[in-house]
Amino acid sequence: MDIESIAGQIDSEIQNVNSAQKLEAFRLKYLGRKGVLAELTAGIPTFPPEQRADFGRKVNALKNRINSLVQEKQGSLGGGESESATAAACDITMPGIAEELGSLHPITATIKEICSIFERMGFAVVEGPEIESEFNNFTGLNIPLEHPSRDAFDTFYLKDHGASANDERRTTNDRFLLRSHTSPVQVRVMKARKPPLAVIVPGRVYRPDAVDASHSFMFHQVEGLMVDEGIRFSDLKGVLEVFAKAVFGKGLKLRFRPHFFPFTEPSAEMDISCIICGGSGCSVCGRKGWLEILGSGMVHPNVFKQAGYDAKKYSGFAFGMGIERIAMLKYGIDDIRLFFQNDLRFLKQF
Repeated sequence: MDIESIAGQIDSEIQNVNSAQKLEAFRLKYLGRKGVLAELTAGIPTFPPEQRADFGRKVNALKNRINSLVQEKQGSLGGGESESATAAACDITMPGIAEELGSLHPITATIKEICSIFERMGFAVVEGPEIESEFNNFTGLNIPLEHPSRDAFDTFYLKDHGASANDERRTTNDRFLLRSHTSPVQVRVMKARKPPLAVIVPGRVYRPDAVDASHSFMFHQVEGLMVDEGIRFSDLKGVLEVFAKAVFGKGLKLRFRPHFFPFTEPSAEMDISCIICGGSGCSVCGRKGWLEILGSGMVHPNVFKQAGYDAKKYSGFAFGMGIERIAMLKYGIDDIRLFFQNDLRFLKQF
């Protein structure tokens, strides 16, 4: 083959290339495995030895020229391919490939919703450590030594490698544990800040409960605390009414039942009218028409004393609830274990 005539042919053909398909056909004709240059290269051994090197250089020069012409033509064509070329490259009749989008876990979504409601009422979100001192978890909250929650059967105490269990020099309040509620953060906040204050405290807590449909050794709580001069129980009721109706609907009814908590006095459990039957009675509410959702009360003077607050000058209220309890009622879930099993069939519903 005459390389010079091939070079002239190339210059003529490249001028007629006006689409991506024609350019690819041109490239394969000359640079493909069975193309013109492949035939030229295969014929080199038939040349006399003294002519092979010169012919090989000419073939390489031709190859480089063709590559250069192809790149130039690709640049000039740019996005100007014909509609037929675009249709061939992308078949719009084929079904699309949907991206798998994630979503918030129902517990995370519930925490965000609750915090958002209280933030709009002026509360600040505060978090604290999950490993706490016994003082912050119990003593600072007016929970006495004989209280059953301080027993090892009800609290995850951490092993102290620096002292034996019988070491008389080690005081009770020196022990550390996995917090059994988020209330220790209230103690930390009151020690660090002066009134007025209003905080909401979400987080994980731990109790050695046997796992079943309504119990878990790890779950989530959110605590609330407001302290200032002149805070009354009616303020607590108003704040909790706004919260409950924002979560479960404006038609909700509330009631407060007297209760006992060491860290509040007076104390009350708050119930809401059953969101399933509207208060008429069903299996969810045990035919009572009411559902318990949280505990609350006015901060005990002894808690103020431990924090260094003047109980004669300041008053305040506190409340606490289980996040899983709120989420189960809100979404109609009947087993707490579903939150922690990572079953996509369950999680994709939210």
